[in-house]
Amino acid sequence: MTKTWTPDSWRSKPIRQVPEYPDQGELEAVEEELRNSPPLVFAGEARRLKSQLADVAAGKAFLLQGGDCAESFAEFHANNIRDTFRVLMQMSVALTFAASCPVVKVGRMAGQFAKPRSAATEVQNGVELPSYRGDIINGIDFTPEARIPDPRRMSRAYSQAAATLNLLRAFAQGGFANLHKVHQWNLDFVSNSPAAERYQDMADRIDEALRFMEACGVNAELPQFQGTDFYVSHEALLLWYEEALTRTDSTTGKWYDTSGHMLWIGDRTRVLDEAHVEFLSGIENPLGVKVGPTTDLDELIRILDKLNPSNEAGRITLICRMGADKVEDKLPPVIRRIKEEGRTVVWSSDPMHGNTIKSTSGFKTRPFDRVLQEVRSFFKVHKGEGTYAGGVHFEMTGQNVTECIGGAEAITDEKLADRYHTHCDPRLNASQSLELAFLIAESLKEERDARNAEMKKVS
Repeated sequence: MTKTWTPDSWRSKPIRQVPEYPDQGELEAVEEELRNSPPLVFAGEARRLKSQLADVAAGKAFLLQGGDCAESFAEFHANNIRDTFRVLMQMSVALTFAASCPVVKVGRMAGQFAKPRSAATEVQNGVELPSYRGDIINGIDFTPEARIPDPRRMSRAYSQAAATLNLLRAFAQGGFANLHKVHQWNLDFVSNSPAAERYQDMADRIDEALRFMEACGVNAELPQFQGTDFYVSHEALLLWYEEALTRTDSTTGKWYDTSGHMLWIGDRTRVLDEAHVEFLSGIENPLGVKVGPTTDLDELIRILDKLNPSNEAGRITLICRMGADKVEDKLPPVIRRIKEEGRTVVWSSDPMHGNTIKSTSGFKTRPFDRVLQEVRSFFKVHKGEGTYAGGVHFEMTGQNVTECIGGAEAITDEKLADRYHTHCDPRLNASQSLELAFLIAESLKEERDARNAEMKKVS
């Protein structure tokens, strides 16, 4: 952090992907309201996440980061939060069981309201209006009134995030995440899928292992079996909101953005000497940096210099979004440059954003086989480079949606319209998410077995 940084120093920099609010007085009133509101997360929680991400960077754990493309006000419901949490728990237990590897669980939740857009406006039936930028900024309805940026939406987003976090903390520590309930995490609508059958078999084996430990005198009521750490994250896009929730930690005197435990910067706003990099450079939260096939590596290193000048482990997660057909060509140069520079990072794969297509029926979708292909290639490249494929970052929901084609359910182009509910980008449903988890688990197990075999040779 530079000595000249302040929570509002970003305001003197060029900025992109943010709205123009028509009423500055109303914007300032909302900012003041948020400044006086309680923090959503706490500095100690963010420090604990950073410590766990340092373990991921060292190859001792795995990062599972997933959730909604863009949270909406309309779909806000306790059952939706519970079901997304439940799928993430299923995925994490599959990874932990198969790979004997601790899993750091981070949701794209309680703050993922704003979305960057490829164009400032959109046209429908000859009518041009401002683009929808997420419920924290404007409305999805294609009307002039809905598309006006409204700062009061930040207050509603804050309230929804607070309620979501309250529920997530209850799920994580109040008994729902108890390993004895692993069978109860399954969702009814995926009960007949091949992934669910594998999950049930694994759950039976976990039950057997717990009973064995109890028979050996191990106390199954230990905290490790009763609950879990669960963190939240979002893209730090709407900087008025982020600044208003930035606080000085009373124990360290350092600045933390209390809107979420982890914040990331996207491919469209990752620009040195602009507002988003400036803001993130001064907060102590762990940060994600999206890396795409067109990323300039010299600039990426300069950005890392600014965001993590002391090369602190756990501070930076590089979220690689290349596209299934580009990973094996575009990812190795990034890995080699980071290794040459001696940077400590978590390597995470975003297999969603580089694989978006428009279906013949007109829906934006993602072929599930391309998502799987990108993950496979991600692990393959890291194995070849001698680095650790440490995480996955994906868009999913616990709802029974039909938004990504393929998977064991064989969602076809014609079925997309059945339950296409996303407000922005297509998400994996629970069955597809479980399939992805088992693929990752197999890759992690292979990596662990290869590492153990190498250690035996050395000894």
